[in-house]
Amino acid sequence: MNNISITMHLKIDEYQSGSFCGLMWTDPEDIETWQPSPRGAGWLFGSKATSQFNYNNGLELVCRAHQLVQEGFKYHFPDKNLITVWSAPNYCYRCGNVASIIGFDEHLDREVKTFRDVPESRTNLGGAQAGGYFY
Repeated sequence: MNNISITMHLKIDEYQSGSFCGLMWTDPEDIETWQPSPRGAGWLFGSKATSQFNYNNGLELVCRAHQLVQEGFKYHFPDKNLITVWSAPNYCYRCGNVASIIGFDEHLDREVKTFRDVPESRTNLGGAQAGGYFY
């Protein structure tokens, strides 16, 4: 796996269906294969679907983001073949979550580093308002 190049042509304004919807709103769940997401957009996928995807594509691990994880990162499923990495500490100045980054060396050994927000972000929104997502 020397070089990976993926080109996608998406209409970003069509976020309720299609490829963009699938990428943004499809989340891992403790199931085997697939089921519709209760969000009303995207799907939930399980361990068997992940293992099959990795096998078909010659992968050992899928790294993803776009889902808040309180601990900063989370390995999913018994095979730990999917990880969610969340890099925004104290998301929206109110979630109190840890954040993380993942790094790989030349042998593809991985290391996850976690970090917290700066104290100022807990008291000063800097004019920003938290979105309705958390109400």
